[in-house]
Parts: sequence; C-alpha cells; structure tokens
Amino acid sequence: MALTNRQKNHHLMWRAGFGPAAQQLPVLDKVSTASLYKALQKESSKQPEYINVADNYLQGLMMGIKEEGRKQRSEMSKEEKKMIQKKSRESIKNLNLFWMNEMVNSNAQLREKMAFFWHGHFACRNLNIFFQQGLLDVIRRNALGSFRDLLREVSMSAAMLNFLNNNQNKKDHPNENFAREVMELFTMGRGNYTEEDIKEAARAFTGWGATVGGEFVFRKMQHDNGAKTVLGKTGNFEGEEVLNILLEQRQTAWFITKKVYRFFVNEQADNDKVQWLADRFYKNDYNISLLLQDIFTSDWFYDERNVGNRIKSPVELITGIQRMLPMKLQNEQALLLMQRLLGQILFYPPNVAGWPGGRTWIDSSTLMMRMRFPQLINDSDILNVKPKDDDDQTMGRKDEEETKMNTKNDKLNRRMGKPIDAEIDWNSYLKNFDGIAREQLVDIISQNLLEVKKGVANKIITEYTDSSNRENFIKTATIQVMSTPEYQLC
Repeated sequence: MALTNRQKNHHLMWRAGFGPAAQQLPVLDKVSTASLYKALQKESSKQPEYINVADNYLQGLMMGIKEEGRKQRSEMSKEEKKMIQKKSRESIKNLNLFWMNEMVNSNAQLREKMAFFWHGHFACRNLNIFFQQGLLDVIRRNALGSFRDLLREVSMSAAMLNFLNNNQNKKDHPNENFAREVMELFTMGRGNYTEEDIKEAARAFTGWGATVGGEFVFRKMQHDNGAKTVLGKTGNFEGEEVLNILLEQRQTAWFITKKVYRFFVNEQADNDKVQWLADRFYKNDYNISLLLQDIFTSDWFYDERNVGNRIKSPVELITGIQRMLPMKLQNEQALLLMQRLLGQILFYPPNVAGWPGGRTWIDSSTLMMRMRFPQLINDSDILNVKPKDDDDQTMGRKDEEETKMNTKNDKLNRRMGKPIDAEIDWNSYLKNFDGIAREQLVDIISQNLLEVKKGVANKIITEYTDSSNRENFIKTATIQVMSTPEYQLC
C-alpha cells in the first residue's frame, strides 16, 4: 500500500534530519515531499558558525603558544599537562552537548544530519579540544559540499593526523597507519588496493603533520622525495596527489555511495540503485548535495520497504525525542551518561571504523534503557544505572592514566544519579490534538510518533495513562508510545 503524503514527509524528516519537531507536525499533511526537501536544503545552505567551547584557561594557553611559536608540549610541566587534559576533557563534553543542542534546535537539519554521518565516517578520538573543534568545523562546513574538499581538509586536520599517527610518518621511517585508513575507511574500502599501495602512499604522506596549535604543517625535511607508485600511477607524489589518485578511482564513488545509501535508505543495499547513484556522484565530481538530492527526491526512497527499517542510533533517539517534546534540561550532563549507556558518545567512536550501527545498537540492556528514557524525562525517576566499563576509551589499552580517568567517570556517574529534570514545553505539542476525539487520540499520537504500525494494543497503552483529564491523557499516552519497541525504528 502506497504511503500517504504525511507518511512520506515523516519519513523524510527522520532520514534528512533528526525527526519532525512538534510545531512541524501540521505541515506534514499539506506540503509535498519535493517542497519539504527544498525547504530543508534552503535552511542548510548557510555556512555554520565555528563552535568554540574551549575553556578560558585553554584558550589563553593556546594563544600564548601561538605567540611564542616555539613552546611545545614536551616543554610543559607535569602539572600543566594534567590541567590541560582535565580542562580539555571537560571542554569536549561541552562540545558534545553544544552540538547535540544544534541537532535538536537548528533549522539546518539536513546539514547537521549529514555532518553526523561524516562524524561516523571520519571517526576520530582526540582529547585535544582545539583539534576536535577544528575537525567538527571541517565536517560541518563541507557536509553538503564536495567530498573532494572534505577528504582533503579532514586528512590535513590536526585531529586526524595525530589520531592516525602521521606526525610520526617520516622519511626512511614511514608510518603506514594514516595511509591505510585513508584507503580502507575513507575512500576505496578494504580489498581494493595492495599492501604495496599502502607503503607507497605512506611515503607520499611523510612530512604531513600539525603544530601544537592545530595548524597543518608540511615538514619538507621529513618528506620522502623519491618516486612512488600508487594504484598503477608513478611520480614524485605528495599527499594531496595521492588523495586525487584515490578520488579518480570509481571504487571510491561506489564505496562512499553505498555507505550513504545504507545510512539514509536501507541497510540492505540495492546494488543497482547504488551503482546508478555512484555513477552520478562520480560524474558530478563528488558533489554531496546532488547525491542526497538524487536519493531524497526519488520515488524508490519512499517505498514501504525503506520506511521504518533502521534502528535509531542513540544520538538520533535522544535528539528526536527532544525535537518532538521541546524541553529545558536542568541536568544536561545526564545526556552524556545516557549516550554512554546506549553505546554512542559523540567524539568517542569505538575505533577508527566508527560505530557499526544497525542491530548492534540493541541488546537486552540497551533496549530496556531506550524504552525507559522517555519515562526518565517525564518524571523524577533517578538515573542511577552504572554504565559498562568503557575499555574503548584507550582503544583496548589499559594504563594508569586510564584507570584514573575511569575513577573520575565513576564519580561523575554518581553525581549524575539524579533526575534528568526536564521542563517540557507541552504547549506546542498539545496543539496538534485540538479537536481530536478522545477515542482517536492514541491512534493519532502513534501516527505522529511512529514510522511503523504499533504492536501494542490501544487498550494496553490506555491502562498506563493518566486519564484524569484530556491534557494528562495526551502527555502520558505520548510517553507510553515513545516507550514502545516500535519507536526505536525510523
């Protein structure tokens, strides 16, 4: 059965954004999908502002380093290093919350959703707040632009160069880590190059590094000037030339397109459609906006088999609820714990490949916590669950510093063992149900919240609602529907 216009728009808002906001619900019936997508494009056309949440102490220190032009990390005292680490971790938490707030409240939903995709594609862990801010800015600025520009800027970012050890990539002592991940994860995908290609490409990236202030630097004396052969081409290549060689490969267009398709359309990729999209992506010189337009304006995007087939990532789940139920959080730090409990902390991917997604989001503990989250927002229930030990914090390496870090995390978790204290602005949401008969409310609420048919009978939902008055009924029925397994899908 074909989808209604409203269902199509609801689907579009979840895939090209983080779900519809409460005030957008009335529009979904009236506007066409083509018009809605044009509106999403227009709202995301402006360049985003740089997000700077770095602590004043760190900003002052960084300014001093830039002015001196010589003070490196090795020259800092042990106390300075500890203070920097502490304040940088706190700043990264603030960066996490700031960006999540943008996902919830920004009208540039398409840009932020695409930036979220690239955040997982170019997975990077780095405890330097300036490096992370710089990388996020690169991703958000280029999210809808040219993949060619995005790849180059990410590859030259201090965050990625340090994360993938390219500061240690020097003539006569090449470090292959950066070159390997650029090929395997960022462009062509595993199996489409040889070990010799990696070795030769690593030589081309020798000398690429970044200053302590986060600026890209090419150290000529550390660069291998000899001839290299990469994917059948030979020359005295430097890093950017290798990136261009990778982009000349149609396999790169296929690899990126398939990953985009699996994220935005269906995890079970239709290879014929992927090929058609990839050919156009390649022909359009990796224009990301045109690729998305090909997807979101196609008829097949709105096929029933592509609707409600994705498990929401933890970030999508948390932000989607906040968009539907506008709220002011008294305890924003609880969102960090919730991300950890559900298995996705912004700026802390599990490894260089990012979050695997799909069914990995769900297990016996995370499913129960997912369905409990709406209840936690709506009442004074205490969030006192201790998350699993995050061995990924150091990529499987346990050391003294990490033990101290986990101890601090445990203390933070205990402090966050209190209500989320969300002050929900119900007015904009409740307006959507004016004039709806009482016996129809649960069905209409479900239509507004779910991408798939609900599996829980209205009678069961009604048993757990507050029927003292119409307003309380709508509020509690909404929370109950958000607490169903079906709400986990988009």
